[in-house]
Amino acid sequence: MDISLTLERRDAASAGDALRGRLSSIADDKSMLRAAAELTRDLNPPSAAVYWTDLLLSAGIGYAALALAMTLGSVGWAVVASVVAVLALYRAGSFIHEVTHIRHASLPGFRFGWNVIAGVPLLVPSFMYEGVHNLHHARTRYGTIEDPEYLPLASMKPWTLPLFILTSILAPFALIVRYGVLTPLSLVVPGMHRVLVERYSSLSINPAFRRRLPEGEAARLWWMLEGACSVWAVTLIALVATGIFPLRMVAIALAITSGVYVLNQIRTLVAHLWDNHEGDTMSVTAQYLDTVNVPPPAFLPVLWAPVGLRYHALHHLLPGLPYHSLAEAHRRLSKALGTESPYHTASYPGLPGLVARLVRSTMGKRG
Repeated sequence: MDISLTLERRDAASAGDALRGRLSSIADDKSMLRAAAELTRDLNPPSAAVYWTDLLLSAGIGYAALALAMTLGSVGWAVVASVVAVLALYRAGSFIHEVTHIRHASLPGFRFGWNVIAGVPLLVPSFMYEGVHNLHHARTRYGTIEDPEYLPLASMKPWTLPLFILTSILAPFALIVRYGVLTPLSLVVPGMHRVLVERYSSLSINPAFRRRLPEGEAARLWWMLEGACSVWAVTLIALVATGIFPLRMVAIALAITSGVYVLNQIRTLVAHLWDNHEGDTMSVTAQYLDTVNVPPPAFLPVLWAPVGLRYHALHHLLPGLPYHSLAEAHRRLSKALGTESPYHTASYPGLPGLVARLVRSTMGKRG
């Protein structure tokens, strides 16, 4: 049985690679899309108990481990605490993805709670993703120059990959400057606020992306969250400058938060195959084939692709499905759709193979 499954996956993967060579010409597989919608209707309601419990436990463990890492005398235990802090805070921070997709009426107070617990402390308020990530899911924007979260990485130069990772190491410093220095300056420097909104207020990877100024309720929420982040960043700067926050503890905290952003950047590298080299518009099925699932039996994706991100391709089929329903949705679709369905071609065994594939692509070697 194991052998047959392996062969089926290998054959499906080969078929998928053939299709991906012409992504822009792939029509939608209506049977797959229909099955995805019909078989998962009962999975749409989010569970407040699951969301709040997961967020509070992740953040609680993360902050406790962070405090231990900064105060423990033993280097060995401090390293262990640091690793736990990175993984737990990364999981808590990853809920920004859910905040962007859920209907707020179905989870009252969760967006506010997430911002208080993780968004503001980590200096990544929800407005940095809301109004941006939805463009990535737009049928006519995905993979194009108008997609804030897409670059044709598979056809770019090999040095772009390490640079892509290295930039995330500096993220904590950049965010402190963004909110602790530039936000206060934007109150007195004409035109600076517009520049901050357009170019430095998005969790995007496309350098050509410029976001619009917020309006109405979104603008009011933006100002509230930006103000809170600015107060927090200025406080951190003052605590360091006055010596209240010792440099050793500062270095540990910065290293841990850098680890969170690096881990997220690595996950971003393998979230897609980045094969839309020409930047053409694509069908939903083509977008699915350009995106990655890393389902069980692999265990490590629980750590590096938390909060449902291991089912990223499935998420592109069903962006409104809550993260805790994705595993069951994948089980149902895997069982209902035959091996000839393109659904099976988006599943991969793990991180090493995906990274290796991307590296080979940047070196001009497909596979």
